Amino acid sequence: MQNELYIGIMSGTSLDGVDTVLVSIDKEKIERLATHNFPIPKPLREQVLAMNLSQPVTIAQVGSIDHQLGKLYAQAVQALLTHSGHVADDITAIGCHGQTVYHQPSGAERFTIQLGDANLIAAQTNITTIADFRRKDMALGGQGAPLVPAFHQAIFGLKDSSVVILNIGGIANISVLNPDGTVVGYDTGPGNMLMDAWCYQHQGQFYDQDAHWAKQGIIHSELLEELLADSYFTLPTPKSTGREYFHLDWLRQHKALKDANPTDVQRTLCEFTAHSICDQVKQFRQGEQPSLYVCGGGAQNPLLMERLSDLLPHWAVSTTSEQGFDSDDMEAMAFAWLAYRRIHGLPSNLPAVTGACRPASLGVIYYPD
Repeated sequence: MQNELYIGIMSGTSLDGVDTVLVSIDKEKIERLATHNFPIPKPLREQVLAMNLSQPVTIAQVGSIDHQLGKLYAQAVQALLTHSGHVADDITAIGCHGQTVYHQPSGAERFTIQLGDANLIAAQTNITTIADFRRKDMALGGQGAPLVPAFHQAIFGLKDSSVVILNIGGIANISVLNPDGTVVGYDTGPGNMLMDAWCYQHQGQFYDQDAHWAKQGIIHSELLEELLADSYFTLPTPKSTGREYFHLDWLRQHKALKDANPTDVQRTLCEFTAHSICDQVKQFRQGEQPSLYVCGGGAQNPLLMERLSDLLPHWAVSTTSEQGFDSDDMEAMAFAWLAYRRIHGLPSNLPAVTGACRPASLGVIYYPD
């Protein structure tokens, strides 16, 4: 199998831009060649945010956002190609996650929705595009998430002690690479989601840059205790979640929130994310030197990183950047790798992680012609 080039696209819940990455893949060896962050226009960002915050939306608006995101992703790819000096013919395929607007992994009607018309991406870039990665896994009885543990296993391999890769996006998820070669992965709960939503409501900012606002507050212990008592944290795996569960209305139902200082709430939400993650990570400690590698937007939050280190004194806590894989690019790289797996008909889910009945090659292929 020859060396091939793939592009991965990821736009997260912070809505601060579209992350694109160009990678070279030769069998299981993956190398990042170029990366580019493409801005999301403010009107589109506000439309997506309104939908994510469960504000009323029409079918016409959903269609419009799907179309706008498809065009935006195509523009982001073209910008990456220009930035890297490559052309469309150099690229084997694009892997696009799309913008998640609803994820319901349990109940009688299980489904997930990511917007961003892949037909537009393929047509406007003239590159084969892979999208809709999650629904095949769900059709096979899985949660459709998390999908990145298989990628993490491929790039980090086997160690003598436990390695946990923690991705902190809107939701936080872990990939546990055990010394015996087994892999565990699931959503631990909120990552940046509640912090971002609370900051937007009270500060008008999409996220709390460098935790500047949170650092001004103090931990509201009663509120923290109420938040950590949620039943999600004791559910068995496999499990996944999203803003359909952890949202501002969920936060407002807690009695301790009443009359709480907004700044103290922001600090408490950061502490909540840290505790809900570490309570899970602790149980996977094996070997003399277990390691936690952090990626995603949360890796840029100095207060959150500090608290992870404090709460896990027996773990070596670092970012994936320190391990040779840029923390900002990990998810986009994962979807480039998932596209590679789909093009070659290779399985890309881990049934032990998602709960699917069998391995499958995930994603739908959209050809440019």
